[in-house]
Parts: sequence; C-alpha cells; structure tokens
Amino acid sequence: MVLMSMHEQTRPDQRETYKIPGLSEYSFTSDVDRRREIYRSKRDRFGSTQMAARKLLLLSRYSSAHLRSIGSVSLLLNLSFFHLSFAFAKSLSKMATEAHHQCRSCGWARGFGSYSSSSGVDEPIIPSVKITDTQLLIDGKFVDAASGKTFPTLDPRTGDVITHVAEGDAEDVDRAVAAARKAFDEGPWPRMTAYERSRILLRFADLLEKHNDDLAAIETWDNGKPYKQAAEDEIPSIVRLMRYYAGWVDKIHGLTVPADGQYHAQTLHEPIGVVGQIVPWNFPLLMFAWKIGPALACGNTVVLKTAELTPLSALYAARLLHEAGLPPGVLNIISGFGSTAGSALSSHMDVNKLAFTGSTETGRTVLDLAAKSNLKPVTLELGGKSPFIVCKDADIDQAVELAHIALFYNQGQCCAAGSRTFVHESVYDEFVEKARARATKRVVGDPFKPEVEQGPQIDNGQFEKIRTYIKSGIESGATLECGGERYGSKGYFIQPTVFSNVQDDMLIAEDEIFGPVQTVSKFKDLDEVIRRANNSRYGLAAGVFTQNIDTANTLARALKVGTVWINCYHIIHAALPFGGYKMSGFGREKGEYSLRNYLQVKAVVIPLKNPAWL
Repeated sequence: MVLMSMHEQTRPDQRETYKIPGLSEYSFTSDVDRRREIYRSKRDRFGSTQMAARKLLLLSRYSSAHLRSIGSVSLLLNLSFFHLSFAFAKSLSKMATEAHHQCRSCGWARGFGSYSSSSGVDEPIIPSVKITDTQLLIDGKFVDAASGKTFPTLDPRTGDVITHVAEGDAEDVDRAVAAARKAFDEGPWPRMTAYERSRILLRFADLLEKHNDDLAAIETWDNGKPYKQAAEDEIPSIVRLMRYYAGWVDKIHGLTVPADGQYHAQTLHEPIGVVGQIVPWNFPLLMFAWKIGPALACGNTVVLKTAELTPLSALYAARLLHEAGLPPGVLNIISGFGSTAGSALSSHMDVNKLAFTGSTETGRTVLDLAAKSNLKPVTLELGGKSPFIVCKDADIDQAVELAHIALFYNQGQCCAAGSRTFVHESVYDEFVEKARARATKRVVGDPFKPEVEQGPQIDNGQFEKIRTYIKSGIESGATLECGGERYGSKGYFIQPTVFSNVQDDMLIAEDEIFGPVQTVSKFKDLDEVIRRANNSRYGLAAGVFTQNIDTANTLARALKVGTVWINCYHIIHAALPFGGYKMSGFGREKGEYSLRNYLQVKAVVIPLKNPAWL
C-alpha cells in the first residue's frame, strides 16, 4: 500500500492527482464529486434569479474575467477571453452588477474585497544560506542513496527546484537500521552516563540557537512559511525543547516497590531500542525535534524519514547534532518517499518502536504495516478538525483575532488549526463581518518579507485540493465572505478565505482542508455546541472564548480533544503534552508523557536474606 499523505505528498509529476493515501483505488476527486450530489437539492432554495446570478459570477470567476470593486455601483469585467463586443461587454457588466446584488441579498457571496499584498511575489527573495546537506545520513556519514537516485525539492513560491536530494529506499532503510542497531547494542550512547548524554543535547541546543537564521531560511525556502514565524517562533521553541529534554536525561528512573514477603522489588525504565520516526512537511524541523528529543533522552537510537516535500532542515540540524558530539549511528536520516522508504521503515523487523505524524489515512497504513511485521508499538499524531467556540460574552475583537490566528497560522497547514468556528447567534453577524475584514487585511506574499503573514501552500497538489474544497463549499450553499481564488500568477498562493452559514454536514465542515479556509457556524446554547463540536471523527484540539469561568470549565471537560485552549490558541510549550482523541491518533508528544513512548518498564524481584526491615 502507498504511504502518501495530506501531510506528506510526492511531487505532482510523481503521483496520481488527489489519491487518498494507502487506498490506490480510491480517488479524492470522485469522493468529492460523490458527496457534492448530497447538496444539489440544497441549491434549489436560491430560486431561478439567484441561481442565474451565481452562474454569472462563477463564469466571471473561473474564466479570465476579474471582478473588481464589488462594493461600488459599477462592476468591471475583463472579457477579452471571450472576445465580446464592447456593447455587449457593457450590457454584461450591468447584468453582473445586478447579479452581484442578487447574490448579496440571497446570502451566497459577500465581500469579495481586495487583499493586502506584498509586492514582488513574482521576483522571490533568494536567501543567502548555502544548501550543502543533501545526502542520506547513515552511521554518522552523509552518503548517496544505494540506487544513486535523487529527487528535486521545490520552492513553493515559484515551483522552481531548490536542489536535488538523495532518494532513499528499502535498501537504504536496511543500512540505516543496521547502523542504529549496532549503535544501540554495541555503541556508547545507551552506556553513557545520563550527565554525558545531557551535555550533548545541551550543546546541540546551543548550536541550534547559533544557527537560528540559517535554519529559519532553509525552513522558509523549502516549506513556504513566513521567515519571521520560523526565526522568531519555531526555532527558539525547538531550542527550548532540546534543553527541556536534556534536563530530563538524568531524571529517568524506576521505583522501589513494596512486596509481600522477604523480597526486594523494583522497576527499571530501559530504552526501547531502535526507533523509527516519520515526520510531516508542515512543520519539518519542529516535528524533527519533537520526535528525536525524547527518543534520544531515553537512550535510544533513531532512523528518521523526512517528508519528501521538505527534507532540507532536518539534514542541516543533524549535522549540528553530530558536531555537538553525538556518536555515529545514533541518529540516521533517510529522505525519500512514503511508498518506498516509509513502508520499509514501518514494516522493518528490526525496528522496536514507530512514531508517525501525518494524515489519518496514512496513519492507518503505518499501523497496519507495524502490526503485520513485528507488532512494534506505534504512536500516531494525526489529523484534526478542531472547534473554536466563541461564546456570547466573549470580547469579539479579541476572539476574531485569535480565531484568525487559530485557522490561518502556517497557511492553514496545521493539524491543530481551529478550522470549525462556532459563534453564538447573538454575536454571530458582528463576528462574521469582522472576520471577513481581518482576512482581507491579511498580507500574502513572499514569506521572506517581514510584513508577510501568509506564504504559499506547500505544492500544487495541496493547492488544487484546497481549491476543490472551496468549490465544494460554494456549491453546497455556504456563503463565501471573501477569498476563494488563487493569489498572484506564480507559485501556490491562495487568498485567505472565509465561509459563513456553514452547516455541519458540508464537506468543508467535516474534512481537514489543511489550508487558509475559515468556516463559521452559529449556535444557540452550550448543550448544542458541545454536541456539535464533539460530532467529528477527530479530537485533536479546541479553543474556547468566554469571560465566564463556569462556561470555560464546562467546555474544557466536555470537549473530547487532547488540548483545550481557553482565551488563547496555539500555545505550545515543551512541557505540555500534545496529542489527540479518536482518529486524531494516540500517544502524546512533548512533556514527561512523551518519555513513556520510548521506554520499556521492567520489574525485578530479588529474595532478601534476614532483612533488617521490609
């Protein structure tokens, strides 16, 4: 089965478009088309005039025509694509203006305003950082793939090639696992004192801090996220995380257990062995750190597969870790594709533990491969469709801003994104209007520019998938408040998009879109919103916005999710566990809880002779 996920896709020319991971016979497009049929009857309620208006707007939007100054009296249409006469163009312009007002009155389309932008998207800034680490890391050395193959990693701002990276496959996974096994069974890492291992991790944190700007530049170049976000938020949090786990190294210990009779009973916490780890493309370096931090702190050795869309930052960081003194073979990195390297790692008989972050669909495949091989334990951090609940007593301006951040952070490519916004009916209209206004002010452009809030989506496959969901939202009867279009002429930029009047059975309310698409629904009371918020196959996170402590406590305990943020969102700390309920996975990342993923617990019982006490 193919290991390819929403979080970890191959390049457009290397895969069949819209295939759902692990289910090669199942087409994403056909699924959307099938489910669209459910909504066809809903569209009848608009009536013939409104439907004509909608068709006219769709015609202008999906051809070369551009709608400008929607809020004004006139509506200008570029009709060169259809080579229409000037007289007919004037007539159609008048019709379109009337159609737009009809659509506004029926609630289908509002506020197709202009967007804040950063000039120069077509002339991207080229960072000064040099890309030198493009090979596989096996047994402490950077080496070519056994096959000699490479694959391109692309700049999502343009689709141009940044560099070519070694393409690892099953043979390379075997080499890496063998190196990790030797390092665990014979090498110094698990036999070092805890203090020595801690010092290496602390030196690594210092080097990450020293190379902050280069790491952030690589992350932005390869992924498309704003440089400011990478440099000021993500890399510092990784430094903090590594220092946190360095502090845990000499505090991992078992217990002495009282026993009946003359026995000494104790537990030992032992490293589990060779760990396989697979990380996604949306937070490449952050997930690299979340995975290796606790695994190395516990004394394990690691084989990590990077996402094929974003392989560069982990290789750079791994070089720094060896510079800090990590012994050869303790950390091995394979860049490659899910169907080859990912499958080989998941099913390897000499891997003792597997950790995966990615889509729920691919998580199923990983779990299946692990079970069918050596029944290795697996932790999964998977998809989400997190509710963001705005109560009637909320500070609306603050709630709008936090809901905006909750959804649009990282171009919406975040598993914990607050992608189902529920707003109390008494403040709903005010919230929607302000959410629309905030989205249209969001600055889209080259992520290396300091003023830019939103860069491109990761690749063309994700770009087109998001656009398919936007089209589905329009066809299912949701109100498109703003956005919905491509931004610019190059790369994979999408306008920040807001839908209102979203119903729970719409595709955009059910599925993880993984893009800059905010959906806003209204609710009447707490019982209703609790039921609706929990009515999802996911359970990763939730946001609650209220000034009432009783309301906050009620929702915090009622919501079936792994994290509840109250009057805040996306607060991530090294000591806070992160993980989900239901189909959002199992096991926890970060904090003390994550150490349990990488330890075996052994009970030891020894008879005592003539003990002075029991």
